[in-house]
Amino acid sequence: MDNSSQLVQVEIFGQTYSLRGGAGDSAYLQDLAGYLDRKMHDISDHTGTADTMKLAILAALNVVDELFQLKSGSEGSAVDWSGKAEEFVEMLDRCLKEAER
Repeated sequence: MDNSSQLVQVEIFGQTYSLRGGAGDSAYLQDLAGYLDRKMHDISDHTGTADTMKLAILAALNVVDELFQLKSGSEGSAVDWSGKAEEFVEMLDRCLKEAER
């Protein structure tokens, strides 16, 4: 195991996930998980669906929509938005795979 990585426990929509992050990433990963958790709860409240997979997909679409809107408003920005979106999708994939176990 890499000495600079650490395991961070986060909760998203009632499920606990262990995410590996670099040193100092704990608060950031908690913030990401909290944001996604709020999105999923908001969508659940508005749609009435309890299917976690559907909620995760809808939340991902909402977050990617926000990302694309930010990107279109800041084309000159030095931030690599496509890289950030890919990181988010990879993290979501890992979480969904863990949820299936």
